[in-house]
Amino acid sequence: MRNFKVTIRYNGTAYHGWQRQNNSLAVQQVFEQALSSLLEQETTVNGCSRTDAGVHARQFVLNFSTDSTISCRGIVFAMNSRLPDDIGVISCEEAPEDFHARYDCTGKEYEYIIHNSEYKDPFLKDTAYRSWYPIDEKKLDRAAKDFIGEHDFKAFCCTDCDKENTVRRIDRFDVRREGELVIFTVSGNGFLYNMVRIMVGTLLFINEGKLPENAIPQILQSLDRTKAGRTVPPQGLYLNKVFYPSISKEECLQQQADLK
Repeated sequence: MRNFKVTIRYNGTAYHGWQRQNNSLAVQQVFEQALSSLLEQETTVNGCSRTDAGVHARQFVLNFSTDSTISCRGIVFAMNSRLPDDIGVISCEEAPEDFHARYDCTGKEYEYIIHNSEYKDPFLKDTAYRSWYPIDEKKLDRAAKDFIGEHDFKAFCCTDCDKENTVRRIDRFDVRREGELVIFTVSGNGFLYNMVRIMVGTLLFINEGKLPENAIPQILQSLDRTKAGRTVPPQGLYLNKVFYPSISKEECLQQQADLK
């Protein structure tokens, strides 16, 4: 059997997240249907992560096994012709037999985009969260640095989170402005359910004066979800990059820069 590693991107607006659902349309279901049609056999794929309903992905890695003789180039072009316009295949390569998109993943990077304007932009509908309240991105960039390091993020995950271990490591958290867009970029070795959206919501509370600028260390220590900020909507969230042992974060960032 051949094991293929495939990288895709998608606009998550029309989907109930990545993972296959019984009662809602998910990206995995759509991808597997197209792939099974191409290979003429039922094929299941392993995704690198679960994304919430409405969340997007610029780089999402999956893998699947098949005895088909199809080439990587054939998979890319054939799948892009079969998939809807809101899902696209970026690349495909053969991987070792034991490669698993989820279990071999060593880290992820997310971006959250806020359209910070009093006026609506119809071209950002479903791809950014609009907030009219003026955002001090420099203040939030300073506050975001308190998330960096290894901490127990129990206060920054949904109360429905079923993970026994809520300790995660954040390697980077930056906040910057590009015109009317304020972009939150965070990377780490793993993320809990709604963790990024709650971290961003907490920073917005700091921006609005509902929490002091130095509040994050105390909230982390409290392990209490009620001490943190709100959960911001999903449409501004993007799974931006996925990291694996075969390629360093620095190499991945350089590859992204070379594509620009």
